[in-house]
Amino acid sequence: MTAFKKADILLPKNVDMEKWSVVACDQYTSEPEYWAETARLTEGAPSALELILPEVYLGADDVDERIARIHAKMAEYAESGLFTEYKDSLVYIERVQSDGLVRAGIVGAIDLEQYDYRKGSKSQVRATEATVVSRIPPRIKVRQGAPVELPHIMILIDDSAKTVVEPLAEKKQGFEKLYDFTLMQGGGSIRGWRVDDKSADGVIAALEKLGDIDEFNKKYSLNETSPLVYAMGDGNHSLATAKEYYEQLKAAAPDKDLSDHPARYALVEIVNLHSPALRFEAIHRIVTGVDEAELLAKLTERLALSEQPADQRITIVENGAHRDVYVHNTLSKLAVGSLQTALDELLPQLGGEVDYIHGSEVVDRLSKAEGAVGFLLPDMGKEELFPTVIVDGALPRKTFSMGHAADKRYYTEARRIEE
Repeated sequence: MTAFKKADILLPKNVDMEKWSVVACDQYTSEPEYWAETARLTEGAPSALELILPEVYLGADDVDERIARIHAKMAEYAESGLFTEYKDSLVYIERVQSDGLVRAGIVGAIDLEQYDYRKGSKSQVRATEATVVSRIPPRIKVRQGAPVELPHIMILIDDSAKTVVEPLAEKKQGFEKLYDFTLMQGGGSIRGWRVDDKSADGVIAALEKLGDIDEFNKKYSLNETSPLVYAMGDGNHSLATAKEYYEQLKAAAPDKDLSDHPARYALVEIVNLHSPALRFEAIHRIVTGVDEAELLAKLTERLALSEQPADQRITIVENGAHRDVYVHNTLSKLAVGSLQTALDELLPQLGGEVDYIHGSEVVDRLSKAEGAVGFLLPDMGKEELFPTVIVDGALPRKTFSMGHAADKRYYTEARRIEE
C-alpha cells in the first residue's frame, strides 16, 4: 500500500483567509520584522500565526510561554467550532507563486510508519538532505500536547508521465471549491478544491503504480528491493518531528495498539517533481576563519582537484575572483556532496566555519574578508534528485533550495492529532 492516504482535514470557516494563512515557520528566520508585520496584519483575527512557533523565536527567553499559548489557542479554536472537518478527504490546490507560475499539489496524510529519515533508509518516504537531529527536540515541544497540526511539509513524487496530480486540473470544475484567496506579504495566491471520491481513488491507484517495485527498478535501471516514492522537498525537520513524537507515544505505551492513532500520520502536500513551477537552485558555501592556502591545498589533495574538465565542477572564489576546478576523486554523485564531505572531514582539523549562501554575489562579497574562501556550486538538475537519493542516501544539508521564501507553503489546512 502507498504511504499517502486521505485525511480528516480541518479548514476554518467564516474567517478572513488572507489573515488566517501564514508562511512556513522556518522562513525569514533572520528577519524578525517580517514576523512583526505578520502579527500586525493578523491582529484581532483568527490566524494560523497563533498556532505556530516561527523559528525566529526559537531562542527567545519566553519560548515556553509561547508554546503554552499556542496549545491554548489550538484548543480554543478546536472547541469553539471554528473548523469544518472534511472527513476522509484530499484537497487539490493550485498555488500561484510570486513569479506567476502555478504549482499544483494534493494535501493528504503520509504514513509515518513508512518514513525513515536516516541515511541509507529504504523506506517509501525518505529525506533528501541530512536531518540535523538536534533540531528536532524544540519542535517536539510544540507538537506535544497539541490537539491539531498544521503542515508546511512538501513531498515530491517523480511522476514524469503526470498520472497523479495533473489529471485533477481537468476535473476541478466538478469538485467542491473550498477556498480562493490572496496570500499575505507577496506570497501570491491559492485555490483549493475537495477531490471527489472517484478521483481520490484514482490518485491512490496512480501512486501505488509509482511504487510498483518492478516498474521502479526499470525506471531507474536498478535492482532495489523497496521503492523510493516520496522524497522530501520542504519541511524535512517537521516531518522528522512528527515521526519522533509518534515513536515516543509508542514507546510510552508498548502494550497499546496505536496503529490507528491520528499521530501515526502527518498532513503534507505532494507535488510532482516535474512541475514547471518547481526550480532547484544551488546553495553555495563560504568558509571563514581559516588559512585559505592550507584549506585549498587539503581540498585539492582530498578531491584530486584540477583544471582538467570532469563531471563535477566547483568554482573557488578568492577575494571576489573566480576559478573553476574539477573533482576527480568524487565522494558523492554531486559536486556539492563531494565538497561538503571533504569540508566536514577537514574543518575540524583546520578550524573555521562554513556558512550556506543563496546568491553568488553574496559569496563574492564575503570572500574578500581575510581568512575567507567561497565555493560556488552548479544548480542541481531536478532529474538528479531521485537517482542520487536512491544510490547515495540523504544528501548533505543545504544541497539545494526549492524556490524563494515567499513561495514556500502557507499554513491553510489543519488536522487533529489527538485521539
